[in-house]
Amino acid sequence: MTRIISLCNNKGGVGKTTSAVNLPVFLAASGKKVLLVDFDPQANATLSLGLNPKKIPLSVYQALIGQTSPQSVIRTTPFFDYEMMPSSPDLAGAQMELANQEGWQSRLANLLEDAKQEYDFVFIDSPPSLGLLTMNIIVASDEIIIPVQSEYLALEGLEQLLDTIELVKQRSGKELDFIGAFLTMYDRRKKLSKKAAKRIRRNFPNHVFDAIIPQSVSLAEAPQYRKTILQYDPHSRATKAYRELAEEINDISN
Repeated sequence: MTRIISLCNNKGGVGKTTSAVNLPVFLAASGKKVLLVDFDPQANATLSLGLNPKKIPLSVYQALIGQTSPQSVIRTTPFFDYEMMPSSPDLAGAQMELANQEGWQSRLANLLEDAKQEYDFVFIDSPPSLGLLTMNIIVASDEIIIPVQSEYLALEGLEQLLDTIELVKQRSGKELDFIGAFLTMYDRRKKLSKKAAKRIRRNFPNHVFDAIIPQSVSLAEAPQYRKTILQYDPHSRATKAYRELAEEINDISN
């Protein structure tokens, strides 16, 4: 059974797209077939995997508005069994185009209905906002994981996002699991990171993954070379952390 998992956080700069790009590669390496849907108009996940968002002929935008089939948008990546549905800046316009259409909140779910059958996992990278696109993502998802920066104010943002998810669930009747949050940009040398991690785990017991994504120069550099962390620095602490996180996510279904 395909699991559709979205990575959401209404705050930018928390490692959301970095995680969306890197998590699938470890699942693909373990034998799973994985699709990444870049549903952020900034298209940073698309760029990180070597595609120019301004030059690709078809993106998730064309599939969303019904101009083409989802299958025609899907592109391969350098990793076997890791494919992606790229984004483009055009996706920003979809918010206005769909806002007055009936059933707008289910457009992404409908788009993925046929395509998802070919995959074990579908990951969705979301924009850093709580607008129409994010509402579509929540409705389309089976599960949500939230990257949380290891800082003091992260808890407030997490609580706000969870309230929004609950509201969408109530309005749409969608069955949706919040399977957990994971800590990003963790600096083990700083007391602030340690305190933030302790506070988040205390407030959300049994909902925070064990794996912690460290502050990493390699993670920051890899997108410049259009590579995942596994390709760019296979022996780094960040590579080990994402491998552990992918294993935790996979084990939930086993």
